[in-house]
Amino acid sequence: MKFQVERQALADAVSWVARGLPQRPPMPVLAGILMVVDADALTVSSFDYEVSTQMKIDANVDTAGKTLVSGRLLADITKALPNKPVEISVEGSRVLLRCGTSKFSLPSLPVDDYPALPKLPELAGSVDADEFARVVGTVAVAAGRDETLPMLTGVRIEIEGDTLTFAATDRYRLAVREMKWEPADPGQSTAVLVPAKMLSDTAKTLAGAGKVNISLSAGSDGLIGFSGGDRHSTTRLLDPDFPPFRKLLPTEAASTADIETGALVEAVRRVALVAERGTPVQLGFEDGTVTLTVAGDDEGSAEESLATELAGDPIRIGFNPHYLLDGLGAVGADSVRLSFLTSTKPAVLSPTPAEDGEQDSYRYLIMPMRLPG
Repeated sequence: MKFQVERQALADAVSWVARGLPQRPPMPVLAGILMVVDADALTVSSFDYEVSTQMKIDANVDTAGKTLVSGRLLADITKALPNKPVEISVEGSRVLLRCGTSKFSLPSLPVDDYPALPKLPELAGSVDADEFARVVGTVAVAAGRDETLPMLTGVRIEIEGDTLTFAATDRYRLAVREMKWEPADPGQSTAVLVPAKMLSDTAKTLAGAGKVNISLSAGSDGLIGFSGGDRHSTTRLLDPDFPPFRKLLPTEAASTADIETGALVEAVRRVALVAERGTPVQLGFEDGTVTLTVAGDDEGSAEESLATELAGDPIRIGFNPHYLLDGLGAVGADSVRLSFLTSTKPAVLSPTPAEDGEQDSYRYLIMPMRLPG
């Protein structure tokens, strides 16, 4: 095997594929990146029996073939190469890489032991790549990270005709958002649970691809695939069991407050500087003002006030500052609306409705913390 590629194209492909490499591979070969060369292209792949990633780039091919090398090492090397054409060849059990005056000789892994990569399932539909990345990013922030509760580490995707609904929760907050898409079958109705980290990384990387095709196979061996441009990835679906999240979203509010999002973010960050672990940021709403307070014993205390438009009864409520900042960062609007029932029941963050009454579908429900005293 021998071929030449552009350095930047190779670095991008290897970096994309390396995202799917397992941190603790159950088999040594699964730590490798597979390079397959045909008549005029190089296909770079990784697979760990759960997630597969693949990207194809143009190559000037002298001899076709395939080889397997350490993925992390290859990613580090290609990132550091000078901006010159790269030549890769295989001699015996070594992979030789040349770029300008830089030369590397890497041991190859047993390519025959590498598992066959899964094929993309049947096309389910397509979405705008940039909107897909935005929606996934604002919902995945609420997904859990406790691997002992796998159903909370995923993002639920519900398909109803031309509408996709995304939802994620870690029991302390819940994020929900809808978007339109172009279904292959306008009458399809289903729901799947996709690992949040994989979905978030994939959506972010495919942003700018124009369209993202979503492929889906249901059943006990469920698989979902995402493809855009010359990149595609697949992952096995999680058990579809998921909390009935719609029942958690309040249908009414005793009070609402509209606040400039950027100003509230900066104020929360400042007062949270003195917040000890487990200490809430308290928000007191009254007479067109919200007062943010943190009262700590060892680190000190802080207070700041902002203008707000309050509708309803005054209220004082406390939140985990990190969860609150995550929600404010995901709202994606200049003004945020906080909706309350009582100081002990979940509050909901959403973009303030536009002047024409149009309402964004995003909802970020956050559990309050017990206030001192």
